Amino acid sequence: MAARELFIGLMSGTSLDGVDAALVEFAGSAPALIDTAYLPLPWPLKAELHALQAPGPNELDRAARAGNELARLYADAALMLLRQTGIAPAAIRACGCHGQTIRHRPDAGYTWQIGNPALLAELAGMRVVADFRSRDIAAGGQGAPLVPAFHAAAFGSAAKHRVIVNIGGIANLTDLPPRGTVTGFDTGPGNVLLDLWIQRQLGEEHDRSGAWGQGGTVLAELLAAMLAEPYFTRRPPKSCGRDLFNAAWLDKFSLRGAAAQDVQATLAELSARTIAAAVDRYCAQADELYVCGGGAHNLDLLERLRRSLPQRRIETTLALGMDPDWVEAIAFAWLAKQTLDGHPGNLPAVTGAGGERVLGAIYPAGAMA
Repeated sequence: MAARELFIGLMSGTSLDGVDAALVEFAGSAPALIDTAYLPLPWPLKAELHALQAPGPNELDRAARAGNELARLYADAALMLLRQTGIAPAAIRACGCHGQTIRHRPDAGYTWQIGNPALLAELAGMRVVADFRSRDIAAGGQGAPLVPAFHAAAFGSAAKHRVIVNIGGIANLTDLPPRGTVTGFDTGPGNVLLDLWIQRQLGEEHDRSGAWGQGGTVLAELLAAMLAEPYFTRRPPKSCGRDLFNAAWLDKFSLRGAAAQDVQATLAELSARTIAAAVDRYCAQADELYVCGGGAHNLDLLERLRRSLPQRRIETTLALGMDPDWVEAIAFAWLAKQTLDGHPGNLPAVTGAGGERVLGAIYPAGAMA
């Protein structure tokens, strides 16, 4: 009997809430999600990762130490997953680890995800594939988004023109026409500004269901000023992150005197409008849109999307058989498999790279389990 094709995908995204771990089996036409685990980021580590988004004192040492802490957390999440299922580390072909982005500067020729995959391989006792983005950038691409290649493999249809929208801290879309080229790009902020504002005002981590934003009124002048951001009209390939959409970006606007809940409603409308505008401009023929990522739980944001795109069916990826919370972690398990099989993980039409590339660096399993 052939060995099972088991992979683990590890993801900690722009929202900086925690580590998602997905155990995935590849057999047949679609990946099968076997089990999941989640570990929240400890507050001191989360605060340090926020701080590392901008230049600061002794940042090389701080980034290395934070990377080590992340590696331990990643290992804990992966081993928790295996304990839940009774599967030994040796049975896992590889663990695909995205790492934590602290700088994304394709314009300067680099992207930096920390997480010390060598330490992760030692602690987890399994092969690790990491550093997926830098090869695409070396080939002239943006290094992001990478999930469209997985979206095409998992959600593509020969009969339906679909768009997959991943709403994490940053939102990105994948255009999946029944025939023709798969394209995709980062549309702009997803949850990042919403999270930042509610943390400042209420001390809450997220407006997860969108209830606070739903109760506010969109401030038309503020929304118009935000929509004037040049990124929104730049043609793809393009990608962004906290290097652009952050507290400093938000603080450029005149918020004094504005009701805090109205600002939240405006930020939700900004995310919805920029996603919708991207769909209208670049995916005009699509009639189905499926949302994944943390934003799939923001009912207010989904309703704003439906109002902005009234002619399109809008659901979460659960309607396609995949839990929206785990799509990205599954995607990095798939990317690890692509690496080990010697298959490309990027789409040049998405990232702008000079061609298809096998992505990632491979770290053999350590001796410890």
